[in-house]
Amino acid sequence: MIELVRTNDAVLISFVESLMRDAGIACFVADQNMSVLDGSIGIMPRRIMVDADKADTARRILKDAGIENEIRRK
Repeated sequence: MIELVRTNDAVLISFVESLMRDAGIACFVADQNMSVLDGSIGIMPRRIMVDADKADTARRILKDAGIENEIRRK
């Protein structure tokens, strides 16, 4: 799996998950439970991971959705 997005924005995470789900691309939100360490204030970024073979498609979907600036560079 590769890192597609890294953010602490819960709305963005939800949006990306929705886009991936609609496209049939499995994704995984890593570090989701790190809020235990930061006191649930959301300062620890979460990573959205996708299969490496779906990464180009996932990046294109994010670009088409207008959030290409959130894409982690290769």
